[in-house]
Amino acid sequence: MIEIDHITKRYGETTVVDDVSMVIEPRTVTVIVGTSGSGKTTLLRMINRLVEPSSGTIRLDGIDNRSVPGHELRRSIGYAIQGNGLFPHRTVAQNIATVPALLGWDAQRIKARVDELLALLQLDPAAFGPRYPHELSGGQQQRVGVARALAAEPNVLLMDEPFGALDPIIRTKAQEDLLAIQKRFGTTIILVTHDMEEAVHLGDRIAVMDAGKLVQYATPAEILANPASDFVETLIGASDRPFKLLSLGTVGDAVEPGPAAGEGIRAGASQRDALAELLWSGRPAMPVTGENGAALGRVTVEGLVKRAARPQ
Repeated sequence: MIEIDHITKRYGETTVVDDVSMVIEPRTVTVIVGTSGSGKTTLLRMINRLVEPSSGTIRLDGIDNRSVPGHELRRSIGYAIQGNGLFPHRTVAQNIATVPALLGWDAQRIKARVDELLALLQLDPAAFGPRYPHELSGGQQQRVGVARALAAEPNVLLMDEPFGALDPIIRTKAQEDLLAIQKRFGTTIILVTHDMEEAVHLGDRIAVMDAGKLVQYATPAEILANPASDFVETLIGASDRPFKLLSLGTVGDAVEPGPAAGEGIRAGASQRDALAELLWSGRPAMPVTGENGAALGRVTVEGLVKRAARPQ
């Protein structure tokens, strides 16, 4: 658990983080979202003390982060940034091994961890371990950056706009990789982004920052349904809110009884994908199947549109 308790950061007369309090539950993904200059990156960096707060306290599992020497704290917390920050003259394997080596792990343990993470991120250890960063694509470099941040088995991973430099297709894949890793290791992830769609997709909870203040902290569904202010509503984007709401639910939650013709859709797909397919194919309904291929019912345009309506 991470407890952020009345944290404020000032630079001279300018307050960049203004009395923020929030609790981040373990083994969850929390996304901090806001426009440029909202204080989101400064808040993130106060967790691992790359930035020292002017006042307030941050506790990790009940321990004040100021009670641990800064370098020790940072070695225990994973940190991944936009552009990955890889060391250009070290191989992929050496980059990933950076923190375990600093912590004194033996060579066999380091190699096993490097190979495990590369394989998990679908990079063959034998092929990619000896390569240098300039020999990788942007998406591959980003995966190596995430692997390096996770190498020392941290309980907490901080990510600052990690996917901002990636093109949309690679970005989507990188997001799915991150969710798979989080599920595998149970890591507590705090991720900064300016992209509300990314926040909705990745976050168990979303913290919306504006001018240094925390203006809303809630689940994606709550923020989409009940934005706390005009600023939050603008950040969400009123025109595509219904589609964001549909992206949170699976087709299995929207199954109706009755037959439907044509190609079906899996129950685990998102309701947003189902509506897109129905509109694209011009059908009012289509079959829904379970993971074993068994028919479960149907999903309809009318039903999905009703689900997309903003709750009152």
